[in-house]
Amino acid sequence: MSLQQDIISRLGVKPEIDADAEIRKRVDFLKQYVLDSKVTGLLIAISGGVDSAVATGLCKMATDELTKETGRDYITLGVFQPYGEQSDISDSYSVAEAFNLTHKVETNIEQAVDEIALEVEYGFKSLGTPRHISRAGKGNVKARTRMVVQYALAFDMNLLVVGTDHASEAITGFFTKYGDGAVDITPLSSLNKRQVRQLAAKLGVPRPILDKAPTAGLWEGQTDETELGITYEDNSSYLEGKEIDPAAKEKLEKQYLKTEHKRSPIPGI
Repeated sequence: MSLQQDIISRLGVKPEIDADAEIRKRVDFLKQYVLDSKVTGLLIAISGGVDSAVATGLCKMATDELTKETGRDYITLGVFQPYGEQSDISDSYSVAEAFNLTHKVETNIEQAVDEIALEVEYGFKSLGTPRHISRAGKGNVKARTRMVVQYALAFDMNLLVVGTDHASEAITGFFTKYGDGAVDITPLSSLNKRQVRQLAAKLGVPRPILDKAPTAGLWEGQTDETELGITYEDNSSYLEGKEIDPAAKEKLEKQYLKTEHKRSPIPGI
């Protein structure tokens, strides 16, 4: 078995999908997990990107159907988490509006992140190596702070935290360990980015969100494809078993091997 075949098998990506069938399967998956977990609903952080928009649509379908079928109130809580002023925060709100979310809250993480970064810099100083926290380091603090807030909300509201990671992020390790990778359930995990977009079109995700450049939102101007040097078209084609440019294939496989620790259980002895 080639490395490409092994990766595809491990991540569970299909060469092609039926979007309607995938939506149904993932909504049913969410519904059953909610019932088994005996919670009152789902929490989804809405970044304004296509991944969280699709997850929001699936969550809202699941909780609406459960409410209708059981006679109990199940909710989807949408959480907006800007760091200070977020230029595209309106996209997050448009997702909530598109899926008629009645439960939503904005929690600005700027003050918490800056306090943590300051404490880290005090730590550097006490070690005799005074310096500012790196841009990437602070980006990881942002991702992990967002999850702390999500879990605090979810705990007291008896909700499950839903993740938006998918196979195109898993193959590159393009998520923050114990940040956006720290969730209760991932309804998109066996889809590549192209397939996520197929579900988005079916679910009615607003067009501006479908067209925007994917970004983790960790710093101003950051985009996934620029940071990785790999396009989502090549990434998705690779995961569908297709041949891609040899240089892109080599880069993708190197990135996969380098980030294996992110996808593996915590080692111990």
